[in-house]
Amino acid sequence: MASAGLRTHEVTLGSGHVVLRPLTEDDWDLVLGWWNDPEIAAYADSNESQYSLAQVQEIVRGISRHAYCFVIEFRGRPVGECWLQEMNLDRILRRHPEVDCRRIDIEIEKAYWGRGIGTTAIRMLVEFGFERNGADAIFAMDVADDNPRSRRAFEKAGFELYDTVSKPAGARAIVGHDLVIWSKRHVGSPAAE
Repeated sequence: MASAGLRTHEVTLGSGHVVLRPLTEDDWDLVLGWWNDPEIAAYADSNESQYSLAQVQEIVRGISRHAYCFVIEFRGRPVGECWLQEMNLDRILRRHPEVDCRRIDIEIEKAYWGRGIGTTAIRMLVEFGFERNGADAIFAMDVADDNPRSRRAFEKAGFELYDTVSKPAGARAIVGHDLVIWSKRHVGSPAAE
């Protein structure tokens, strides 16, 4: 059964030279290139070594049903993608059944690592999630222990360690870190105290 098309939106976010614009059906070549870039894929939580266009479209179109999907542009050039998604992992949903939890996923081309683009994009997604979507908590899931750059980007945006999850035997990383930032209005969150 073919998946429905990409759910699009009209949200554009910007801060300085970083713009998050809606991901569209015209962006598949970009997304396929990023997902199949070995330097980006080395840090992805995936068993795939190379994705077909059909695989990427099926996965991202499915995610878009419950997410705002964006292309990250730096000085007008597409350099990565990110999304703010409704939480889909049982280990979080079971612990917070009455809480509006979201998650951020992000990837950026290696040539643009270390420039603060990721942290800026994360901050924009957090503000958007809390102020315009009413989220109570936003997570970064399974940040691999061998990817300290990603963890620092989330921590610079205000995220804190939530949990550490062991990876299966044979996985590239030994553990993954779940990070969280709580809305200031959420009762019981560290931010509300």
